[in-house]
Amino acid sequence: MMNTTKAPHPIKRFYSTISKRHSFPARQSSPLIISTATSPLRPRRHVCITTTTTEIIDPPIQDDTVTAFWDYQFLFASQRNEALESIVLRVVDGAIPSDFPSGTYYLTGPGIFSDDYGSTVHPLDGHGYLRAFSLDGSTGEVRFSARYVETEAQKEERDGETGRWRFTHRGPFSVLRGGKKVGNTKVMKNVANTSVVEWGGRLLCLWEGGDPYEVEAETLDTVGRFEVWMKSGGHLEEEEEEKKGGGGGGGIWDFAARMLRPILFGVFKMAPKRLLSHYKIDPKRNRLLLVSCNAEDMLLPRSIFTFHEFDLNFSLIQKQDFVIPDHIMIHDWAFTDSHYILFGNRIKLDVPGSMLALFGLSPMISALTVNPSKTTSPIYVLPRDPMNTINGHRDWNVPIEAPEQMWVLHTANAFEQIDERGNLKVQIHAVACSYQWFNFHKMFGYNWRSGKLDPSFMNEGEEGEKELLPHLVKVSINFGVDGIFHKCSVDTLEHWRRASDFPTINPSISGSKNNFIYVATSSGSNLSLPHFPFNSVAKVDINGRSISLWSARNRGFIGESIFVPKGDKEDDGYILTIEMLMIDAYPQPNEKQLKIGADSESDFTHMIHEKNVEVSED
Repeated sequence: MMNTTKAPHPIKRFYSTISKRHSFPARQSSPLIISTATSPLRPRRHVCITTTTTEIIDPPIQDDTVTAFWDYQFLFASQRNEALESIVLRVVDGAIPSDFPSGTYYLTGPGIFSDDYGSTVHPLDGHGYLRAFSLDGSTGEVRFSARYVETEAQKEERDGETGRWRFTHRGPFSVLRGGKKVGNTKVMKNVANTSVVEWGGRLLCLWEGGDPYEVEAETLDTVGRFEVWMKSGGHLEEEEEEKKGGGGGGGIWDFAARMLRPILFGVFKMAPKRLLSHYKIDPKRNRLLLVSCNAEDMLLPRSIFTFHEFDLNFSLIQKQDFVIPDHIMIHDWAFTDSHYILFGNRIKLDVPGSMLALFGLSPMISALTVNPSKTTSPIYVLPRDPMNTINGHRDWNVPIEAPEQMWVLHTANAFEQIDERGNLKVQIHAVACSYQWFNFHKMFGYNWRSGKLDPSFMNEGEEGEKELLPHLVKVSINFGVDGIFHKCSVDTLEHWRRASDFPTINPSISGSKNNFIYVATSSGSNLSLPHFPFNSVAKVDINGRSISLWSARNRGFIGESIFVPKGDKEDDGYILTIEMLMIDAYPQPNEKQLKIGADSESDFTHMIHEKNVEVSED
């Protein structure tokens, strides 16, 4: 069934999350820098909104290991202030384009990494810090506000009167130093720090492990937990969950799931359902697509993925369950007109690590490890409509084995084409790294024993080993007219091999054929940080050899970008990203004044995993 209600113009909707503020046209232009006015809440800040695309010109090479190390630490500085009242930002250089759409740009990301009692947490375990930029293209005014999402865990860990923090939840990636370790069953704290979406009149902050939290769009006040399952007409009682146990893994895994649930739900207070933080919007059908799986699936060699499709009123259009008979982890996924596409990252249970995690001596993620036992990668091409004849008699339980071992981090887009003979071709662009590089214990270089961040892990890989690191790949899958699988290929783009991540496209063509992808990457100008943090945005023409690159200034870093369309052409629009700029406190005499406003303790901290953001119409 296709909803015919008209969707909001894609210009009004943005997705992403980061550290400092920046935007530029997908085609041309010049930089715009904005500064927040002085407020009693925090010192002056700068935000960049550039408007520039250039040919690749590598900046001068620099090498200062000590400076690079501390720059990396400042990227993950805790933000202890909030902007409860909106602040008017001051334009320092350039101007907001007059045709830039008026609306609000929402960003969420982890905001607090150390408490006041000696504990630190992994960046992924930091509480969600929601920021809002209200932009008015006609007047050129930008207003800024910021609040922590008041989840149950946040309200427990932050004293509302003094503002002091005391971490009580371990989080899946952390071990508390100043808190209770042994016997601490507070593990999966919902931090609502991974993505934000406005849909059906609601603004939701998502996290990869539980229910979203709803936030009031104007004030950023937290409304409360939003139960997607109730919107889906579902029930989370154990007997309902048990009904889904059949198929795929067989009776033994159903039994194991029943044994695990009382432990996970009752002892460790985990949510029965784990919502994936990456959502999709189908612009053709005006639908929001969400995926969930069961909490116990992470520990079993079978998973139950549930796909939900909602219309513009947040009414459920359809829901499907798929039992996947494999031990896999999914972070991001893709869709086409007729299919959902899951890239299976193979994992396995680490028994010694599980015991240490159980007693609070190592992070809970220690219970899992990557499983590089096979040289191929499973791809599940699942029917959006099981009755559609395009699927023929193909058994979707059997994965397509891509002829290359790869750990898929994020997807850019997927689309399908049918030739004159009725053969189907599905093409996906995604960011993948090697199993040898990916490490649950070292993401972003965080050392849970010391609580420190080591940038060297994120920058491993010599010139000839760049495919160890995250990079853009093209996956092509061919099916015959009967739906039977014929061929799968994986290719690295010949004209773009640089380490990169956080791919994005024009959202108005999601699920359809695209020609351009925008990725965060590095110019390589810093020998100590050659690959990460990112300092550039690249526009990649996937059909030709055209590359355009914009780079931040010296010691400037960026996060995930989003595309804001403004015309009919695919690349007619603006790119928004966040920039964090490290500036010496004592400027040189010839330094321009606009540079010294940027702060090292950023209002918009956190360069890590961009979160899908939302710009909704005022």
